[in-house]
Amino acid sequence: MKIVVGLGNPGRKYALTRHNFGFLVADSFAKEHALTFTRQKFKAKIASGLIKGEKLLLIKPQTFMNLSGDAVGPLVRFYNLPLSELLLVYDDIDLPFGKFRLRPGGSSGGHKGIESIIRALGTLEIPRLRLGIKGETTVGDLRAYVLQPFSKEEMIALASLRERACDAVEAFLTEPFEKVMNEYN
Repeated sequence: MKIVVGLGNPGRKYALTRHNFGFLVADSFAKEHALTFTRQKFKAKIASGLIKGEKLLLIKPQTFMNLSGDAVGPLVRFYNLPLSELLLVYDDIDLPFGKFRLRPGGSSGGHKGIESIIRALGTLEIPRLRLGIKGETTVGDLRAYVLQPFSKEEMIALASLRERACDAVEAFLTEPFEKVMNEYN
């Protein structure tokens, strides 16, 4: 079994903001594979299914970004999975918009949601798919920037970026992580 966690903030107000890129990818993946977020457990919406022979739990924490560990920690402990079977999908202000970076672990890079998950799981070694949101004029209040809706130009590019991110998630389900990194980084 694999767990894929798309990070974001619940509620309509945040739906198309940069900080919800993880939720957007989770929603696209669910739609592409006819999965429905039917359960709410562990402070998260959960969709499940069998994808290419691999059981998958697709998760959207409902705790707000900065408390994502409150959902992810109990869920991972309940299913008692090795962390190599977990993939976090989230926005990253340090990567240019449209760039992806898969990593097997590392620091939070200042991302409060990742900090919360690292605290909850007690390790930096958590596989992740970082989705770039940095714009050409990303200055000033970063909190305000990540909570802004995508620009018109970004919205145009978003469909193909979501598709590519979904391809990376699907590859994670069946391929060795190093191979997925080499293909999508």
